[in-house]
Amino acid sequence: MVTQITKGIKISVRTEYEGSFFKARTIHFAFSYEITIENQSNHLVQLFSRHWKIQDALNDSTIVEGEGVLGEKPIIKPGEYHRYRSGCVLTCPYGAMKGFYRMLNLSTSKSFKVIIPSFKLASPFALN
Repeated sequence: MVTQITKGIKISVRTEYEGSFFKARTIHFAFSYEITIENQSNHLVQLFSRHWKIQDALNDSTIVEGEGVLGEKPIIKPGEYHRYRSGCVLTCPYGAMKGFYRMLNLSTSKSFKVIIPSFKLASPFALN
């Protein structure tokens, strides 16, 4: 698990290899990740957007941006957390993801960036 704290918001990431499959004569490798967003600050915050950079071992990268996470814009009270699970597919057995969330401090109406630490995506056989 990797973690990082930005402005009192702790991001923890756990990953899992889900398997491989063929599509259009190309092998694909599926990964899931679980992210916990913990509000360790004294302020009520809301996540309103995300930015991901997904990179595989062949140096192909994809940028993914959008509102909220899984269609939600969670409000997180001080001392509480929001957890969700998502996934991605690569065309090689090893890669990484990193990014950031845009959050809104509901006490001050100011937005701020929370770093999502870089985490690896690796099938077990790719590590040997």
